[in-house]
Amino acid sequence: MSRLSKTRGDQGHPSVPTEAPVIRGRRVVLQPLTARDWPAWSEVRLRNAEWLQPWEPLRPEHQVDPALDRDAFNARCLARDRERQIGAAAGFGLFVGTEFAGEINLNNIVRGAHQSATVGYWIDRAQAGQRLIPEAAVVLAGFAFEQLRLHRFEVCIVPRNTRSRRVMEVLELREEGTAERFLEIAGTWEDHVRYGFTAEEWFARRDALAAAWL
Repeated sequence: MSRLSKTRGDQGHPSVPTEAPVIRGRRVVLQPLTARDWPAWSEVRLRNAEWLQPWEPLRPEHQVDPALDRDAFNARCLARDRERQIGAAAGFGLFVGTEFAGEINLNNIVRGAHQSATVGYWIDRAQAGQRLIPEAAVVLAGFAFEQLRLHRFEVCIVPRNTRSRRVMEVLELREEGTAERFLEIAGTWEDHVRYGFTAEEWFARRDALAAAWL
């Protein structure tokens, strides 16, 4: 299983968010980004700009690029922290040892009858091909279903993003179909293939996933 290094709060109620969790897999460490991570985050984002741009929404013209501005990055970290505190999202930097390598996030957490979230991720091109994202996704699944007690998450991927879809194939996540013009990506409303994973599936496959990845 993923190892939750530090957390506080009432774990007995799913609507209470955990505080600043640090969760570990076999190689990866997931922890919320803070102001001190800006130099490493900025270097990786700027070096990977062309590689990541085709798969991300356009940044509004008035919005400062946090890769170029430390204050904008700090504001981004504070916004993510507020989202975590109110239980709306859980964002993590992905580290290999102490080296920053990307991000993986539980976004759009919905409670009530839904109990769901969406997962988004990106990886430093220099670290790609080592199956760090599948490992991080398994770590995140354990956190989502066992700590936050969500019932489901989904991952939505532009059909031509074969690298990202390969992550879903490696993990054998269930493909649920294609949502047309689902999200704005690089200025275009793009179709997305939707992959779903539920708590029932997690608990049925937990031991096998842990043996393979954790």
